[in-house]
Amino acid sequence: MAKTYKEIMNGIKGFIFDVDGVLTDSSVHITPTGEMLRIMNIRDGYAMKAAVESGYHVCIISGGSNEGVRIRLRNLGITDIHLATPDKVKTFKEYIELYHINAEEVLYMGDDIPDYHVMKLVGLPTCPQDASPEIKEISKYISHKNGGRGAVRDVIEQVMRVQGKWMQHFDGKHD
Repeated sequence: MAKTYKEIMNGIKGFIFDVDGVLTDSSVHITPTGEMLRIMNIRDGYAMKAAVESGYHVCIISGGSNEGVRIRLRNLGITDIHLATPDKVKTFKEYIELYHINAEEVLYMGDDIPDYHVMKLVGLPTCPQDASPEIKEISKYISHKNGGRGAVRDVIEQVMRVQGKWMQHFDGKHD
C-alpha cells in the first residue's frame, strides 16, 4: 500500500525549492535599466529560516539568476543556493550525496516543466496550487496556496508539525 503524503513527511530531512513560481508568483517587474525584480512572501522566508534553524537541509535550485534572490536567501541562513542551474537533476544528486540524504527523504517543490525530472526522483514531490498540469500530475501533495503566496510555508510547516518540531522550534523565542 502506498504511503500517504503525511506518512512520507515524517521521514523528510531536506527541502529543495525552485524560485520562480514557487518562492515567487512567477511575475517579474522589469525596471527601465532591465533589472528584473521579484517579490517573495515573508512567511515563506520565516518558515525556511525555521527549517534551517531546526536542522533541516534547505536547498534552492533554480534556472534563473538574480543576485537579490541570492542575498535574500543567504540572509535566511540558506547556504545551498544554486542559481542559473542548467541541470537540476545533476545538482540534486550532488546535494543528496553531499549531505548523505536518501532521495526518499527529500521534499521538492516545483511549478513547471524544468522541475519535472528532478521531482520524479524525490520522496515527496510537491507543488503550489497554480503549478502547470504536468507538475500537478506527478505531485504527491499540491498546496492550497499559490507560488509566492505561502506554498513554501505550507509544506515546511506541515513537515515540521508531523515531526513535532514546529512549535518546539519557537519555545522560548520571542520577537
